[in-house]
Amino acid sequence: MMPIDIPGTMGRVDDRYEAFCMADPLFYDVLHAAKKSPFRTADRPLAAGWERREQDDWYVFRSGRPGLPVQGWKIHVSACLDNADRVLDAVWDYCVPRGVDFKFLRSPAALLARVSKYAPRGYSGKLVTIYPVDDAACATVLDELGALLDGEPGPYILSDLRWGAGPLHVRYGAFASRYCVGPAGQVVPAIADATGTLVPDRRDPVFHLPDWVTLPDFLAPHLAARNAVNVADLPYEIERVLHFSNGGGIYAGRDKRTGAAVVLKEGRPHAGLDARGDDAVRRVEREYAVLRRLAGVPGIPAAYDLFWVGEHRFLAMEHVEGEPLSRAIVRRYPLTDVTAGPAEAAAYAQWAQDVHSQVAQTLDGIHERGIVYGDLHLFNVMVREDGGTALLDFEVATPVEEATRPALGNQGFSPPRGTVGLDVDRYGLACLRLALFLPMTTMLWLHRPKAHHHAQVIAEHFPVPPEFAAEAADVIAPDQAPPPPMAADWPTLRADLARAIVASATPDRDDRLFPGDIQQFAAGGLGLAYGAAGVLYALAATGAGRHPHLERWLLARVRKPASGTRPGLYDGLHGAAFALHHLGHRQDALDTVDKCLREGWRSLGLDLHGGLAGIGLNLLHLADHTGEPALRVAAHEAAALVAERLGTVDSVPEISGRENPYAGLMRGSSGPALLLLRAYDDSGDPAYLDRAAVALRQDLRRCVVRDNGVRHVNEGWRTLPYLDVGSVGIGLVLDEYLARRDDEELAAAVSGIELAAQSTMYVLPGLFTGRAGILLYLAGRSADAATDPLVAGQVRGLAWHALPYADGTAFPGTALMRLSMDLATGTAGVLLALGAALHTEPVHAPLLYPGTRAPQSPAPTGAGQVTPHP
Repeated sequence: MMPIDIPGTMGRVDDRYEAFCMADPLFYDVLHAAKKSPFRTADRPLAAGWERREQDDWYVFRSGRPGLPVQGWKIHVSACLDNADRVLDAVWDYCVPRGVDFKFLRSPAALLARVSKYAPRGYSGKLVTIYPVDDAACATVLDELGALLDGEPGPYILSDLRWGAGPLHVRYGAFASRYCVGPAGQVVPAIADATGTLVPDRRDPVFHLPDWVTLPDFLAPHLAARNAVNVADLPYEIERVLHFSNGGGIYAGRDKRTGAAVVLKEGRPHAGLDARGDDAVRRVEREYAVLRRLAGVPGIPAAYDLFWVGEHRFLAMEHVEGEPLSRAIVRRYPLTDVTAGPAEAAAYAQWAQDVHSQVAQTLDGIHERGIVYGDLHLFNVMVREDGGTALLDFEVATPVEEATRPALGNQGFSPPRGTVGLDVDRYGLACLRLALFLPMTTMLWLHRPKAHHHAQVIAEHFPVPPEFAAEAADVIAPDQAPPPPMAADWPTLRADLARAIVASATPDRDDRLFPGDIQQFAAGGLGLAYGAAGVLYALAATGAGRHPHLERWLLARVRKPASGTRPGLYDGLHGAAFALHHLGHRQDALDTVDKCLREGWRSLGLDLHGGLAGIGLNLLHLADHTGEPALRVAAHEAAALVAERLGTVDSVPEISGRENPYAGLMRGSSGPALLLLRAYDDSGDPAYLDRAAVALRQDLRRCVVRDNGVRHVNEGWRTLPYLDVGSVGIGLVLDEYLARRDDEELAAAVSGIELAAQSTMYVLPGLFTGRAGILLYLAGRSADAATDPLVAGQVRGLAWHALPYADGTAFPGTALMRLSMDLATGTAGVLLALGAALHTEPVHAPLLYPGTRAPQSPAPTGAGQVTPHP
């Protein structure tokens, strides 16, 4: 049986989040917001007719000359940190006199974010983008600028075709920002195919030629040169990919000479930089040397060979059979199993202590050879089938006398600045003690004294010696007291959360008002999920007050939305309209919806998050509250489109996510089912109810019932219980359907979903993918949430994540690496869920109220007034 998801434990942290940790120590942010020192080229005076504008992390330079297409062959220039200024000057001197449009990254910090080890591989190394007007101009630029930059080093841009051996690369793609709905139902950048239809503009870390595009003759030799580099002549055969990073790949293979299983580690030159500036090639060579020095130490893999493939450095080493400790924990972890009891907790505790003891013994052997390992975490410990352990990944290991905080590392195991020598590994071992029993150490980087609270939680739930976790906390946060406990009474707790949220606001910024998930920089800072609308709604709906100066921020940007602002309910303008109406700004809400209806909304996907389901629900809601008949007409048009495009039950695959469309409330078929239920309530047409049943069966088709009776969404490699793309969100809509029509098959699914909401452990606190969403589900279906023990248990569990911020209480977002204030992943979502459980008036997530009709009460008009309806 595949494991339940414990985010941050099952798999490595989403690489995208690392890049957004570089600008701010507390919140996910973009580097240009941090006002890092720009490249000197950015200050050069513009020639006549040229204009410069800012675009995310880029400076964009336009010549004003007509004829630039919306898509075509574009040129990327890569560079290293030490030659970037020289490359930029050469590009400027070439492009400006010739009227060739281009853009470049704002600062060395922005370039470092794209060449670091955890940068997304698809755009790694891109310093400059040049926009030729046609194929002939592209060939000219490549020839002439390529000659000028010949010999300049730079990382290979994996999404592109390299021009010769220099820093120029080329790819066919979009010049202008256009979007479409991708195969998984999400909005993605787009280009037009041969028929003019918008299709995804693929930016995978591999060169891709669209089917309808012919490769120009001047690029053919370079494609041939790319294809000529292969591994056919190596004595090793690559069998499968184990992991990719910006520094290279890790592959499982076999020695052709002996048949022995091997692991091949790849290092790309000038890519995968760490904090010391070392690239992946240098770290692969260091790892080979360290492994040779540690040969014979139990638990250390053997190093076999070091060789080149083209410009890439490879290490061949022993293949350690087994599974990462992260996965081993998930398979055994009793706090996610609703049927586990004291016996299971005791067995797990014995196993976890044994693992820790073995790892400590291996580190002793490493230290005896004069080496500090420096990279202990759950993904670098392998657990063999016989229960033995081994350590992987020695690329940051150093001699004891040189050891300081490593230049790379897992945030949940990274020691404070100033830690040196063997204390680096002692700190890692202390974190391992906690992570084995409560795999949430990533958040300790935000507030290390939280380790003392986690030690208390471990002692409460596992039969381990009291000193086992307490001693670890003393190493992590010596002589520091744990943070104050989360307030027990609702008014105080609400005030604590609201104080933290309001203190985080940045009304001087245009891109976002409240710090939240990294998605706010793609979807914009207006919407319900990741933007200002969701936060302001949560504050008002829970009785935490109105904030007119912050509402003015939202009003100003809704009246003049930025180009590319999305129209959807949870990702864009419809969500902003919903929140503004709730806050009493009726006309602005209607004006915003009117803007959306003038756009091409009918071609959107079906989902609740950004598609027709969310739009239709908001239109019905506003029609009910304003009496505007045109909104009701549009709402039923959206519902009819959803019903028509939904397909049959078996038209969706049995696996959710990745290359398949998602299941669940926000991304899957349950959101469309909710709109169809509301359309049935509004019209009485039973056909809507019939189609809602089909939609729910589509989502249940993508669920799996685990051995303990819990029903989760099946993603093939893990299973999910959560509100957004998990089973609990499906359960929320199932309850609504069954309140309208009996259905034995659908009713049978409810009990397994109820069990999914009863785990002791949810690693993330958020509303969409965490404990707050579980709490919202339980509170919404409880006859008396204030006295319900299941509700109370999840409220207590949220304290595991609570952190002090600005004389208040805040919560970490996705990946637990930074605090978040948004509705989907952060503190506002926790506030809303707690309000659903504890507030004296009904509190619901936007448009997720139970029953057959939205409560009819007027929107607030004055500061401090709160209405109970969504």
